[in-house]
This record gives sequence, C-alpha cells and structure tokens, in this order.
Amino acid sequence: MPPARSKAQQRAAGAALSAKRGETPVATLKGASKEMHDTMTEEELAALATGDIDDLPERKGD
Repeated sequence: MPPARSKAQQRAAGAALSAKRGETPVATLKGASKEMHDTMTEEELAALATGDIDDLPERKGD
C-alpha cells in the first residue's frame, strides 16, 4: 500500500491503527477511520499512517 495521499487520510489511518492495536476504543471511530478499521489489516494501516506529512495536502483534492 502506498503512503497516504493527504494529512486527513494519514490521521484516519492512525486512528484506525490505534484501535486495531487495542490502544483506543473502536467505539470512538467514525467515518473513514471506522471503515479503514473494518476493512484493512494492521500492516496496511501502518503503511498509510507512517511517513512524512510536510508535503501532503490537508485533503486529497487540495
């Protein structure tokens, strides 16, 4: 899986990864992070959640 395309995507993946690892409750997830948690593996989430965010747009279309 390639790195995140936006800061928002990276934050959502980080939240989903945290819940997948049991660090935060799954009930706190909503939107994209909940969908990511339900459909992606821990390894896929880690790939999206890591990386440099300095050059990423806030949202994909920006």
